[in-house]
Amino acid sequence: MNKVFLIIQREYVTRVRKKAFIVMTLFVPALLAGMFATITYLAKNKEQTVHTVQVIDDSHQFAGKFVSSKFLKFQYPAKPLDSVKASLNDDDMALKIPAGKRDSAVLFAKKKNTLALSDDIQAQMNNIASGDSLVKIGIDTARLHKVKSNISIKTAEITETGDRSTNIGSAYALSFAGAILIYMSLFIYGAQVMRGVIEEKTSRIIEVIVSSVKPFQLMAGKIIGVGLVGMTQFLLWIILTYVISQMVGHDVGTQNSTYKFLQTMASSAGYELACFGFYWVTGFLLYSALFAAVGSAVDSETETQQFMFPITLPLLFTYILSVSYLFQAPDSTLAVWLSIIPFTAPVAMMVRIPFHVPGWQLGLSMGLMIVGFMLCTYVAARIYRVGILMYGKKTNFKELAKWFFYKE
Repeated sequence: MNKVFLIIQREYVTRVRKKAFIVMTLFVPALLAGMFATITYLAKNKEQTVHTVQVIDDSHQFAGKFVSSKFLKFQYPAKPLDSVKASLNDDDMALKIPAGKRDSAVLFAKKKNTLALSDDIQAQMNNIASGDSLVKIGIDTARLHKVKSNISIKTAEITETGDRSTNIGSAYALSFAGAILIYMSLFIYGAQVMRGVIEEKTSRIIEVIVSSVKPFQLMAGKIIGVGLVGMTQFLLWIILTYVISQMVGHDVGTQNSTYKFLQTMASSAGYELACFGFYWVTGFLLYSALFAAVGSAVDSETETQQFMFPITLPLLFTYILSVSYLFQAPDSTLAVWLSIIPFTAPVAMMVRIPFHVPGWQLGLSMGLMIVGFMLCTYVAARIYRVGILMYGKKTNFKELAKWFFYKE
């Protein structure tokens, strides 16, 4: 075990001292804080251009009925359309409403308008037309507007300890964040293990190392060492991001809605963070063992593609489903099975965790993750012990199967 600890120490110390590690550790929280500060500043100080809409209403149904707002003004010129179009500046528009064909109205402008402006004008036209139709059938629209209500529904979760207020937005945000972080980190740190194996193999230093330690000890030390580097970086990111966001949030004021939303996420993220840690560790051990086996089977990084795609396909497939379907149906049959199968569980379960997974499903998934990474480590170790000493030979899956059955 002392030899394994020495390898872990070497991998860890060597990597955390690199400039790339230090720069990325400081850069990511600073980037997130900068994005947060920029979004907050723009939300508080957003510039809004005043747009003037010249309405030419040949139907005589809408003239004088549009309601101007702070940034949208309506005017009714007594000029033909061509003359109005010629006098428009970059921020103004001309609305032509043909007689008897209100569905054929056209909004002219010198540059493309935002969707919000078009929707606002269109909504006002629909309201005016609906009001006129109600008046024609004898309904008092003034009294109708008085009884209109604006109901906002809050969400609450029924728990054994009582009802608890929930935030659907934060649940979705945590789903996306968990899936993306797991997906990216497994690739990033798994690739570091693979590159480390390839570098040592091509430099022939591996021949010296295996004379002192067993191949399994070398592989285990490398995987654990890189894993500790990843965990260190994640912990530093969490701490630094929290500290910087608190500083920025204090500067912009705690009444800011964006800041309140982030506070809600932070307060409900303890359970999710614990699950993230488990699935990150077990997922990393599972995939890094396979990446190490791939690194031992090739002589250069360019030769890894034929092995990498089948290994990473389940992870990629689950990630694509996560951002397109699973977060909308976290309790669907597909989501449940993907969160239980070890090769897809790290990403799929992160999508489901914010929506409270049943205890038996979480327990089964965690148990299978432990069994899965142990089996993958065993298989990878048998391939690794042969591959690290193989040079100048093109390897395929058939050859890897032979290596697995080689006797000690």
